[in-house]
Amino acid sequence: MELELRHLRALCAIADAGSVSGAAVALGCSQPAMSTQLRRIEQFFGEPLFERAPSGVEPTPYGAEVLAQARDTLVRVAAIGRRPAADAAAARPPLRLAATNSPVLPGMVARLRGRLPGLTLRVSSVYASSTIVDLLEQGELDAAIAVDYPGMELRHSDAVAVRGLVTEPCSLAMSARHPLRHRTEIALGDLSAEAWFVTPDDGAGWPGVFYRACAGAGFTPGTVHEFLGDASQLQHMIGEGLGVSVVQATLRPIPGVLVKPLTGTPLWCRYLLAWRPAGVSGEVAEHLFAAASAAYRDLVVR
Repeated sequence: MELELRHLRALCAIADAGSVSGAAVALGCSQPAMSTQLRRIEQFFGEPLFERAPSGVEPTPYGAEVLAQARDTLVRVAAIGRRPAADAAAARPPLRLAATNSPVLPGMVARLRGRLPGLTLRVSSVYASSTIVDLLEQGELDAAIAVDYPGMELRHSDAVAVRGLVTEPCSLAMSARHPLRHRTEIALGDLSAEAWFVTPDDGAGWPGVFYRACAGAGFTPGTVHEFLGDASQLQHMIGEGLGVSVVQATLRPIPGVLVKPLTGTPLWCRYLLAWRPAGVSGEVAEHLFAAASAAYRDLVVR
């Protein structure tokens, strides 16, 4: 078959609904027809794009790449031929965008400037995802990059919409002189005697998920340094051997620091786009999602 826009819309509908049946309802077709269409699309790409999960289906790693490109394509197609009036663009208020600790933001903002040159952005840093939700619900923010954790989805009212960007395993940052530096991955239980740098409560489940993972590995961290500051400063402290830390998988380590996967991936984090549908159009929301997804893909490549 030839890949068509309807196939891309079907993939996005399945990802958004989290199930084939939900996508069928959204697109007004039968579940068998949607299942058949998905099989044909996966045959076109040569491998599965979704895998079964307790709550439905989730994109495979390759499927997540295809979905990000599909959304980007659909946004660009929707924008073909559109010429917003100069006075309308000038009258548009700035879009107030916030982000928790995430390396996605710079690349996202750069892409938005290219995609929506008439859009003015006002960017701020807000650490706690629960605070981000409050600001969105109060109308003080328009959109944001937030986090939550599997099984602990971020709570919000109907005034806020969310869409998951990626669910990634957390990694470990350690000194390049650490005794376990030669291992390809690190078991959490082997770090029971370490000092830890842990960021404060983010209102979404952290650091509770960290302490539960440690308990599951059979220990309670003895020395914990609460740290919320410049990521470079944290890395320098880790490089000096003052402790270890759970970090994002996309962290680019400085010289003297190693980032290692954790055995069994005991910790996962989901990054998501949250926005106010009352203040952000569907088209702009799609641009935000596509820009954030593309920025994340670049981080993974690096």
